[in-house]
Amino acid sequence: MTNRTYDAIVVGARCAGAPTAMLLARRGYRVLLVDRAVFPSDTVSTHLVHPPGLAALDRWGLLSRVLGSGCPAIDTYSFDFGPFTIEGSPAGDGFEASYAPRRTVLDQVLVDAAREAGAEVREGFGVEDLVIEGDTVAGIRGHGPGGGARTTEYARVVVGADGINSLVAKAVGAEEYAQKPKLQCGYYAYWSGLPMRGRFETYVRPDRAFAAWPTNDDRTVVICGLPMRDFAANRADVEAGYLATIALVPSFAKRAASATRETRLVGSAVPNFFRKPYGPGWALVGDAGYLKDFITAQGIQDAFRDAELCVRALDETFTGRRSFDAAMRDYQASRDERGLPMYEFTTELATLDPPPPELGRLLAAVSGNGPAMDAFARVTAGVTSPAEFFAPDNVSRILAHAPSAPAQAA
Repeated sequence: MTNRTYDAIVVGARCAGAPTAMLLARRGYRVLLVDRAVFPSDTVSTHLVHPPGLAALDRWGLLSRVLGSGCPAIDTYSFDFGPFTIEGSPAGDGFEASYAPRRTVLDQVLVDAAREAGAEVREGFGVEDLVIEGDTVAGIRGHGPGGGARTTEYARVVVGADGINSLVAKAVGAEEYAQKPKLQCGYYAYWSGLPMRGRFETYVRPDRAFAAWPTNDDRTVVICGLPMRDFAANRADVEAGYLATIALVPSFAKRAASATRETRLVGSAVPNFFRKPYGPGWALVGDAGYLKDFITAQGIQDAFRDAELCVRALDETFTGRRSFDAAMRDYQASRDERGLPMYEFTTELATLDPPPPELGRLLAAVSGNGPAMDAFARVTAGVTSPAEFFAPDNVSRILAHAPSAPAQAA
């Protein structure tokens, strides 16, 4: 058998990979972390770190670094559906607010932490393929910056944290399940002169939606979404489509008219799927193993959660307390149990279709009900499971407190 230089090689050094490498290295394991990017490096992202994600950063001792970047707090989530608005607090897990750091900030913090923990970090390293011995992944092949000499590295396990187009997942043929197609396409840009005053604002209109929230350097992210059925027509003039969506809400359009768009539009549309996150000699974390639409902005804290779950399972394997299959089977089960309710909630929202009558009545009843609005905000922040919020008993309580419709004249 090939000598294993590392306990783990982690492919991808962003929100899933860097924490995975850091947590393994903190447990004393030999870890190689590679990424084709050189940090600080930007990437397409919703930026949002809701309270559960902040709690993870706090557990890891990294929260002060992120907050020290000057990223503003977001303590109010507002959802304007046209006829009514739901406005509440995302507070939970010991935090009163969320934050949306630029990825040039957040990812650098995470990579630095992995390196400080003892992981070997190779930036600008492109993985070309996996080393497979029999049916077991044994390492990676790739090259450094500038297409340098090809190198081969070996490990007990290779962790794919390389996102939606994961080379690791493709190389091992990771099984996909619960798949749903791309549901919407979103375009975003950074604006200046558009103060948000601690608010995350979402506006939902027929077949369109947009949202805005603050990030670093006094910039505001404004993202507009449209259903995939309109994607081809919108491509003819993406700029016009973006501005037309904002114009659907005159009050916001007026604010935007006095602001300045500082960057070009960046677009994205993602499929929705779960992948089996393990097999002989390999594992998947983050978007490589579980991906859903960006409308609920859960990706960063999902990546943090997966990193912790996967590292726990790998530690049980490396120490001999459990077999690889048993530990990783529990990792998959825990990930899916926690992720599936939000997955279904997210993919329903991402269609941008009008809510079914029952859901419409519930959302209207939530509006104006302070505790219910806070509860809904916590669902969208990943603090409360959609399964809990939409449980029959809770729905009945909310509807029971809804204002009665005015009596009709005889």
